[in-house]
Amino acid sequence: MTTGQIPLEPLRLDVSDTQGERPVVVDKSPFAIGRRETNDLRLAGSEVSREHAILEVVDGAWTVRDLGSRYGTSVNEAPITTHKLMSGDRIRLGRGGGADILCFFGSETSVLSRSMTGARDDLRQITALLEGFRSLGSGRVLQEVLALVLDAAIELSGAERAFIMLAGDGDALEFKLARGRGKVTLTDATFGISRKIPEEVFRVGQTRVVADLLDGALADVHQGTVALGIRNVVCVPLNAVLYVDRAEANTEDRRIGVLYLDSREKGNLLTESTRRALDTLASEASVAIQNAQLYREKLEKSKMEHEMRIAAEIQQALMPKPLASLRFVEAAAASIPCRSIGGDFFDYLDFDGKAFGFTLGDVAGKGPPAALLSALMQGMFASHVHGLDGTASLVSTANKVLCKRGIESRFVTLMFGILQANGSLTYTNAGHNPPFVVGPSGVRRLEEGGPVVGLLEFAPYSEATVQLVPGDIVVVFSDGVSEALNAEEEEFGDDRLLAAIQAANAQTAEGLVAHVFDVVSEFTRGTAQGDDITAMVIRYRGTDAV
Repeated sequence: MTTGQIPLEPLRLDVSDTQGERPVVVDKSPFAIGRRETNDLRLAGSEVSREHAILEVVDGAWTVRDLGSRYGTSVNEAPITTHKLMSGDRIRLGRGGGADILCFFGSETSVLSRSMTGARDDLRQITALLEGFRSLGSGRVLQEVLALVLDAAIELSGAERAFIMLAGDGDALEFKLARGRGKVTLTDATFGISRKIPEEVFRVGQTRVVADLLDGALADVHQGTVALGIRNVVCVPLNAVLYVDRAEANTEDRRIGVLYLDSREKGNLLTESTRRALDTLASEASVAIQNAQLYREKLEKSKMEHEMRIAAEIQQALMPKPLASLRFVEAAAASIPCRSIGGDFFDYLDFDGKAFGFTLGDVAGKGPPAALLSALMQGMFASHVHGLDGTASLVSTANKVLCKRGIESRFVTLMFGILQANGSLTYTNAGHNPPFVVGPSGVRRLEEGGPVVGLLEFAPYSEATVQLVPGDIVVVFSDGVSEALNAEEEEFGDDRLLAAIQAANAQTAEGLVAHVFDVVSEFTRGTAQGDDITAMVIRYRGTDAV
């Protein structure tokens, strides 16, 4: 076997890829073909490898040899490794998204010298294809891209109708858009389909052409399609090629849906040249569709992030200023949401300077739903504070209102208290972490109350009253403080919280809140925050405070 000798008859090629059609004369052996710039014939196409194939003279005859390409090489639709060429052979590099090469020897007429009628037909197809590609590159949103793909496919094939189905959750095909001739959008009421062929093509990943369904045995196999009066069907898989490593031009396939065309007219819907153009359109359309999907997702994500920022600003505006001060009391509070917005809330209530009311709550769940419910609870306490008949009465009212709204799996733990100038503190604890009272007389917990709010409509709530002395501090906190986890998944716990309070009990209310947050932060260093963290400190100064 010898290589390198050029036969007497020259080898001429008609090349067709995503850049169009062009004639090429082979004047050397070996003659390298592929996507890399150093090849003798550089081809475009998502399924053309960097070094795809070689044309070479072997024993005086032209031969094509595949170089281990990713998507393979075929001659006359048959996969090959090495093949001796004959005039008229069609070499295909890759599948639908690669390139086609027609081979001719000597002075034989090539495809590019066909009749004027055939040339006009191909020119019409290529023009439609290029117009579609030009539009696909314009950055339009998904529905517009789908419409452009379908209109180009109908123009190329002469089909009556076309639709696109895209893979949704679990790779289930979802009908997205249908178009007819004249760029008419078809609705569900005007577009009946059978899912048999599209689902088969999506599963197998190969183009399916079914002709003359009304004439022959295929009518029994595709009864659903035949029942709609359809004679000819073409269904092409949409395979998006993703770059794994752009520097090395490494790619991977992802099947994203199918392009379906049909016609009720007699005759073959798809010629060979049309099929090649349609395969190319499907390949390029797949990338455009996926880009449109990613673009839409990016816009939606950006919009969501913008809305979440606004929601966070609104939530912060609903919160009171972190510091509050009356002659006999000072208070400070802070909250760090687990997400951009949280379900913890706190508020101060004004009783015309004669008493100081406060509430701190924790809504089940996180994110926007919890934030909305926390805003509802704040509004409820603010609107019912005047004419209040004890803390238990207001908590009971809030519980009934929440239960009647029927919000599934949404309940609230909360602490509500009213501190009089003389140090009398009346409170109701609705399933919340019992606050600490730390002062000269020791440590107490505020546990009296009832179950969480929003769980049982007729749940009973009680209240209790304790007497504070000057220097006593009340520390109210959410379970995001006591249940914070460190790297060893150990909880911060009530004991560590009490130790932190006692170690800093000489500080101001604001300083003590900051100290608690610092201690929790140090304990959880290296771990992600798992819940909203909220704390409030109330320091009783006494009636004689200046």
